[in-house]
Amino acid sequence: MSDRSLTREEVRAVDRRAINEFGMTGLVLMENAGRGAAEHLLTLGIDGPVVICAGKGNNGGDGFVIARHLELLGCDVRVLLFANPSELFGDAAANWRILEAAETPRVVLGRQPTLSDIDHALSHADWIVDALLGTGTNGEVREPYRTAITAISRAARKVFAVDVPSGLDCDSGELIETLAGGTTVCVRATHTATFVARKRGFDNPASQAFTGEVHVVGIGVPKKLLDEVLATS
Repeated sequence: MSDRSLTREEVRAVDRRAINEFGMTGLVLMENAGRGAAEHLLTLGIDGPVVICAGKGNNGGDGFVIARHLELLGCDVRVLLFANPSELFGDAAANWRILEAAETPRVVLGRQPTLSDIDHALSHADWIVDALLGTGTNGEVREPYRTAITAISRAARKVFAVDVPSGLDCDSGELIETLAGGTTVCVRATHTATFVARKRGFDNPASQAFTGEVHVVGIGVPKKLLDEVLATS
């Protein structure tokens, strides 16, 4: 893990080189990330159901791993998928298939969920895990994620963000999108478990209202690799 913050491109370089040069697989990196995040969430105290809101990308895949490990640790877990399973690919698809085989409780909300459906699914959560959007998001927050973020805000529960709160630009620490009238489209997390290193945007004091307390979780990449990325950035 790094003591200093990294940009989006620097973190991508760590992942890319871990796979291409060091022979690690994306599945191993996702497993390490999700397991580390799950174990950290447990240390924060879980007193009821954990509802994991997952998107279709690798951030959602991290959420699937978190669900599996929380189940192993004896937690009451449910996954809400804001996509169709056919849209999943790569490592995220592999971890979704594991959840299916394991019969982990999950609800496919698809691409057009209603606020009332999401409100109902979140109503009894002790923790909501935000695994909707990752560090690669920019431009605007599209549906169904905009509606999901609105529902998470309305739920007024403890929120654990995976890598970066959905709707926050990881390089600038600013909101990706603000609606007319000043309505924010960003998850306000109680805690954020970010992988490899703090993200550069977290150095922006304004980001703290959305990240909550930030915890760095390692994903098992070699120290040599991390040192080389830091030396060239």
